[in-house]
Amino acid sequence: MTNATLGFRVLDGPPRLADDLVERFRGLASPNVADAMGRFNFMDPGIVARTGRALSGRAVTALCRPGDNLMVHKALQVAQPGDIVVVSTCGNTTSAVFGGLMCEAAAASRLGGIIVDGAIRDVADLTRLAFPAFSRTVCAGGCDKDGPGEINVAISCGGTVVAPGDIVVGDGDGVAIVPYAHAAHVANLVAKLLERESARIREIRSGTLFRPDVDESLRKKGVIA
Repeated sequence: MTNATLGFRVLDGPPRLADDLVERFRGLASPNVADAMGRFNFMDPGIVARTGRALSGRAVTALCRPGDNLMVHKALQVAQPGDIVVVSTCGNTTSAVFGGLMCEAAAASRLGGIIVDGAIRDVADLTRLAFPAFSRTVCAGGCDKDGPGEINVAISCGGTVVAPGDIVVGDGDGVAIVPYAHAAHVANLVAKLLERESARIREIRSGTLFRPDVDESLRKKGVIA
């Protein structure tokens, strides 16, 4: 941790989750991860995949003053290969905090992607670099590099809490956030959910097209006899 005042800090993240645990989430679908957590901990649909690339990795968070991206630059420097930089712009949607030049550095550093609750730009460059990038908006507007802001604090992004070290899973359906302390438990829950889905697919392919519990529920409610 650096010496700084509240509101202008670069903090250390928590001890990094084991690589094998993080790897268990790679390739999982965000809806399955969210369902395993009781249908919580997912970002709102305003957070959109801009380059068509999925992402999965540990979160490095950045809290930025509206219209400023000083701490996004620092987060890219702090993040390690495979990490996902997750940014709150405190509601700003017209000042892009991430673009092509920054993406060149992020891609060279082998970061896992970025999620911005706010604006990004230079989407063609980001797509060319095959870099996973999610955002609320795309806008040509630029921003300052003055601060204040904070690195590795809990933030709100897409209507959900993201803390440093959490596992981020994003794809074309959205983004799910797995809390750091519960990552192993959630990985097990997702594995069981996928087993249930596989069993249901086998039922459908063997001829049981519709779930019998639907009619059972409707009978209990008096909708059908």
